[in-house]
Amino acid sequence: MKILVSYNLRSRSSEKALKLTMLHACAFNASVDIVTSAERTTSGKGLPQGEEAERALWQVAESFRQAGIACRTHLLIRGQSPGEAVVSYAKENDVDEIVVGVDRVSRVGKFVLGSLAQHIILKAPCPVLTVKASDEDSDVYLGSRSMYEA
Repeated sequence: MKILVSYNLRSRSSEKALKLTMLHACAFNASVDIVTSAERTTSGKGLPQGEEAERALWQVAESFRQAGIACRTHLLIRGQSPGEAVVSYAKENDVDEIVVGVDRVSRVGKFVLGSLAQHIILKAPCPVLTVKASDEDSDVYLGSRSMYEA
């Protein structure tokens, strides 16, 4: 099995998605592709976004390797929206599952900026597992916190 996790180094939900991906990789003896999308611009730290993203991907990959999980990292700079880049990558690499963090964004924010998770959910060639960041939200059906919280 091959799992793709879409990683955003500035997102709390993305951090939770990584933890859940580790659990799935161990349970299903899966390999993991950790991908992030970047533009050729400068980050707030004065680094080109690509360099900052590559450093973050390397750190994440190290934690997967230390857990004994086979993984690869990919910085996607394709001239597409981040959602399009992730879906294209998933199609090209026969991914079996995508894990993506979802953050609460206003309707106007989604209209203006688009929604990475929404695009992936609607266009992905495989099942998509979404992970939300909020610790406050309860499971709708069971009234309890998620069993995947760390």
